[in-house]
This record gives sequence, structure tokens and C-alpha cells, in this order.
Amino acid sequence: MQRSPVHAKAECPRRIGVLWSGEHLFDGTVETLELLRRKGKQIVFVTNNSTKSRLDYKLKLTSMGIPATVKDEVFGSSYSAAIYISRILQLPADKKTVYVLGERGIETELDSENIPHIGGTDPTLNRAIEQEDYASIASGKTLDPSVGVVLCGLDFHLNYLKLSLAYHYLQRGAVFLATNNDATLPSSSTLFPGAGACAAPLVAMLGGMKPTSLGKPSQAMMEAIKGKFQFDREKTCMVGDRLDTDIEFGVEGGLGGTLCVLTGVTKGKDEWEGGKTVPSFWVDELGDLRQGA
Repeated sequence: MQRSPVHAKAECPRRIGVLWSGEHLFDGTVETLELLRRKGKQIVFVTNNSTKSRLDYKLKLTSMGIPATVKDEVFGSSYSAAIYISRILQLPADKKTVYVLGERGIETELDSENIPHIGGTDPTLNRAIEQEDYASIASGKTLDPSVGVVLCGLDFHLNYLKLSLAYHYLQRGAVFLATNNDATLPSSSTLFPGAGACAAPLVAMLGGMKPTSLGKPSQAMMEAIKGKFQFDREKTCMVGDRLDTDIEFGVEGGLGGTLCVLTGVTKGKDEWEGGKTVPSFWVDELGDLRQGA
């Protein structure tokens, strides 16, 4: 284990995936978080998983024996996207609706900002495309003229019909946003397709045009977190298991340190040696921090 006083100064250790995999809570997680709280450290759980809302994650944390508050300790990519759409993105008055590729978590956070939306978990879209759909989509008959944004997250029911609708909204000028660009999702000690994989067909159809991401490592998310929690960057440590999202997020954000935990995507220091994104410190698992307390 690599140790440094930066761990003791961290105000913002985080991340779902660092804490557990699937339903397995990593050893020492609860005790480590309790230790940090006793030392007066602010903890913010930041996740790129858009399928759950902040409340969902609060309930998940509680079920795993980790106390947390929705308002003060949980920040997700769906919420980040909702904040961006409602408070930063200047949409025309007649283009305020969001077409969602994603799950209930996105819809819940859009609702929290009073943003109208369609798509998402609409059960009428969970079907194969039919011959008449091609003509009605091409003519615009099926399309909602108030859609000004296509927001793509992880969609467990992604299909050809949903992608076709999203593509034609984008062709008509909708803003292309993503909750995050993670190509993979770690679960049960392996990898599955992530939100980036769901957006990939649209990126290919649009000739490589990528969506604006509102999750890690986008600094738009960092600014949103900074605005909400008012933390000191020099006294903040980003904790994560992915070099291309978590660690890059902290490095690009100018945080005081980054800590890579080897319980997720990144499995060893050989993955960052000689690379451009190098964590300040690393541990095998979050619970190892207790040894340096």
C-alpha cells in the first residue's frame, strides 16, 4: 500500500465501485468512511452511473450499511446533466423537452429540475421497429417538435427504435448530451457495456460527433460539484478505480491528490506507468487506508 498525509486531508473521497462490486461490499469500507468522518472530512459520493437517482443511491448506501444524505453527500451524472440543462444550457422556449436514452434515474433528476422529457422508460418504445415506423419517423410525424436535447445514459432496454428516434432528433438540431462516456460498467468482478457504449451508435451515425458529457472526467461536472459543495481543491482527494474517468477527473480538476483503488477497472500500477494519467497514490482496496491512520 502506498500512503501519504494527503489521505488525511481529503475532503471528498468517493465512489460507487470503489465501495462495492455488485452486492459485495469491500472489506473495511464502512470502517474507513467512519474514520474519515471522525477526522472531520467531508465525503461526497460521485458516480457516473445514470440509472439511479441521488435518492436511489442514498438508499443503496444505507442498505450496504453506509450512512449518507441525499442533499449533502451524493452527486450523480444524471443530476449533473439535469443541472446543466436547466441552469446553463439556454434552450429556445419551444425546445425545452429532453428525449432520454436511459433509465429511471435520469427521469427522476430531470423531474427534480422541472424539465419535460420523453423516451426513457416509456414502455411503448420497448419493441422492435415496424415498417410504418420508418416513414413516420422520416416525415417527422412521430417526432415531438418540442425536443431540444437528446440525453444519452446507460439504457438497459436500448433498441433500434430508440436509436432511430434519437438520431432523427439530432438531425433536426437537438443538442447531444451524455450523462457520461464510460464505455464499460464494472459489476460482479467483470465488465459490461456502459453509457458510452449506448451512445456509440449515434456517434458513428453522426460522423464521429461526440456528445457533451456531464459526468467524469468532464470538468463541467467538477464545476457543478464545486458550486454545490464549496470545497477547497487543494485539500481534496479524488478516489476512484478508473484512470480514464476518476483519476483524470481529479488531475484535470487540479485537486490536491488522486487515489487509485485496485478493486475495479484498474488492476495494477503497470496500467499507468509511462502514461499521461498517473494517480498520486494507490491502494489495493479502500479499507487499506486504516493502516495509515
